[in-house]
Amino acid sequence: MSFGTAEYQGRIRKTKQRMADKGIEVLLITDPANMNYLSGYDAWSFYVHQMLIVIEDEDQPIWVGRIMDANGAKITTWLYHDNIIAYPEIYVQTELRHPMDFVAEILTQIGQDRRSIGVEMDSYYFTAKCFASLQKGLPNARFHDATSLVNWVRLVKSDTEIAYMKRAARFSEKAMAAGMEMIGEGVRECDVAARILEVQVSGTKEHGGDYPSIMPLLPTGERTAAPHLTWTDKRYKQGESVTLELSGCYKRYHSPLARTVFIGTPDAELQHLADVTTEGINECLAMIKPGIYLEEICATWTKTIARYGFEKEARIGYPVGLNYPPDWGEHTASIRMGDRTILEPNMAFHMIPAMWFDDSGFEVSETFRVTETGCETLANMPRGLFTKGHLIGYQGGA
Repeated sequence: MSFGTAEYQGRIRKTKQRMADKGIEVLLITDPANMNYLSGYDAWSFYVHQMLIVIEDEDQPIWVGRIMDANGAKITTWLYHDNIIAYPEIYVQTELRHPMDFVAEILTQIGQDRRSIGVEMDSYYFTAKCFASLQKGLPNARFHDATSLVNWVRLVKSDTEIAYMKRAARFSEKAMAAGMEMIGEGVRECDVAARILEVQVSGTKEHGGDYPSIMPLLPTGERTAAPHLTWTDKRYKQGESVTLELSGCYKRYHSPLARTVFIGTPDAELQHLADVTTEGINECLAMIKPGIYLEEICATWTKTIARYGFEKEARIGYPVGLNYPPDWGEHTASIRMGDRTILEPNMAFHMIPAMWFDDSGFEVSETFRVTETGCETLANMPRGLFTKGHLIGYQGGA
């Protein structure tokens, strides 16, 4: 397990408190990150239906999943083996029956079929058919939307979680440096991606890396106007910029990082954009401290770039840490106007106030932890515009 039993039990207690606040007696969790957070379960099995059941008056949750994955649950979780329940292969990807039919039968057998049940309605892994099957199998239950209930418990990290994120940050630094070093005229984009992936997984001498929840994002040239493109097999050309957004991952914990590289000498317009964006993120990092609202960070960013005639509608950050594909974000608070979430020590965010236009873009980001007096960035890499791996123009701080 990635943590001691006491830490998992503490997480269960906090989750049950939130359940009580919302009038939920039984919580059905399908988000693999939330399953991992409460039980330790860690496997690439989320392509089939699986679930963790938290019951208000039971000490341990119940894991329900495919029969061939049950041993994985026994290996990676802190649960009693009796609390690991497997459904047979006849439920796997068939139109004849659904795994949630099996879950409904289990809940009925253990006397939980007439209770107030919370489900993660807006999870990637909880489908419309899941809900329909549960409703049919549990006609006397009262269902509630429990989307992000556990995610909010995850918002404040333990010291061990922060330590894992710092290890992931070392992988991010190495992967970013390797990618920027390799980028150059005539080099294929896919070869740079392969090098980044190699470093992400190999990690350091002391610790190896896991697979990240998002593949390296490497748009080039005009494609930098779209932030979520990956790579092609084309070769880089002189006069192109490349934005790199990636993350190391350690025990499923991430520390994302974004930078921009130019092949050749950038024009004045791109250099100015890089300077303004970097000044903006530096101003934000300088003012972060416990007790402020998230929207105050966004207000600082907006005020800074407005001095140069720029504006940005999208949010500029989100909580980050433990996750599985397809995302490393935690889906709770956001660094944007109107978000009144109050910062507390050991909250961690990926702040990415990048700028995208019709045919170009510039990216810079930092993952930071809120400290007792301010914040610290987890990666140590200069901010600004790079060319062939060298920083030029406005540098700011690391």
